[in-house]
Amino acid sequence: MRFSRSRPDIVFAIMLLTIIWTSTSLAADMTAREVTRALFKSEAGVKPNLRAKDLTRLDLANLDFKKADLKDAKLFGADLSSSDLSGADLSGAMLDRTTLLATRFDGANMDGVSLLRPSVFSTLSANANEAPSFKGVTLKGAQIFGRFTHADFSGSDLSDATCAPFGRTGFIEQIWRTEFSGANFAHATLTRTNLSHVLLSFADLRGAILRDAILNYTDLTGSDLTGADFSNADLTRADFTGADLDGTILKGAKGLESAVGLATARNADKIVR
Repeated sequence: MRFSRSRPDIVFAIMLLTIIWTSTSLAADMTAREVTRALFKSEAGVKPNLRAKDLTRLDLANLDFKKADLKDAKLFGADLSSSDLSGADLSGAMLDRTTLLATRFDGANMDGVSLLRPSVFSTLSANANEAPSFKGVTLKGAQIFGRFTHADFSGSDLSDATCAPFGRTGFIEQIWRTEFSGANFAHATLTRTNLSHVLLSFADLRGAILRDAILNYTDLTGSDLTGADFSNADLTRADFTGADLDGTILKGAKGLESAVGLATARNADKIVR
């Protein structure tokens, strides 16, 4: 078969069409300006409708979402810094790789969200003023992995959520386990929550419900509960096998007689009762 001298032009055209198709397929449904306009124009008491919208990689920082309907929305890589998503419906939404510096989700519905490896701090140091707030949020069945040091989950519901490592994602790995060091889980519900390998050092879990929660490990590195405060928490059937309990506070905790692996966990002799 003989090729004409114009074949390079044909190849170039095919490459150009491929680039255009790829760019189009990855494009968001709306621009950041269009989202801002939709939020600004929404009438009082009417939730802006952004349901199932593809808002991938948009700069949506410093916005008041006015309790928007974002159910099943795709927000991969979006910048939500200092935005207020309080009371929003984010159930089933994709929030992987979002930027969440000082973002507020208080009272939002985040059931079934995917929240993997968000950027929470502007530096490698965990600045408490930049930590997002999830007060009173429902995160049932959510997939959570990342650095949430100092984040506020007080009164939230993480029943059946998974915070254990999900394996490699194709991105450069900076952390290998979810970090909740110094986070506030006071009176939160963590029933059947998978907290394997999680860093919960000095976290506040006073009055939290951890019935059937998984705090164990499967290799040499387990959940770090150093200095965590479980005062008056419900630990019925919680699994502590292999967890580090150095200075862990269990004063007034309920269900200790049914907790698994508590007596044989690492530094069990240093538990504060």
